Amino acid sequence: MISITSEYALRALATLADAGTEATLQAREIASQTSVPASYLSKILTTLRRAGVLGGTRGIGGGYCLARKPEEIALIEVIELFEVVRPNNACLLGRSEGCDDEHPCGAHAAWKKVHGAYQEFLASRTVADLARVEPREDST
Repeated sequence: MISITSEYALRALATLADAGTEATLQAREIASQTSVPASYLSKILTTLRRAGVLGGTRGIGGGYCLARKPEEIALIEVIELFEVVRPNNACLLGRSEGCDDEHPCGAHAAWKKVHGAYQEFLASRTVADLARVEPREDST
């Protein structure tokens, strides 16, 4: 459901979270650990840094680090940097009018449930949930 760019961004953030909150990794290290092409990853890391998700230092020994704790970075915040997360009332079939609870298209009811669950997942999960950290209290 997410774009490859968003997936790569989440891989990079999970890798940084796994390295620890004080860790700084070079872009080539992140690319190697995530199997993301370095040139593509560079653009993603720049976007994340400009948005305040990542910090970075230049020069020898420089690299990227998380700007905040991984549990403070919601997945939806990251995904929305790279793609539009449609509002819950957006029609799956693209109808701009006439698709709502009272006048649904053929996919309306099912899509509303799936899309709502997707948005809830992205809003309620963080980078810490992707990293190899202690499991959440509500996970099974």
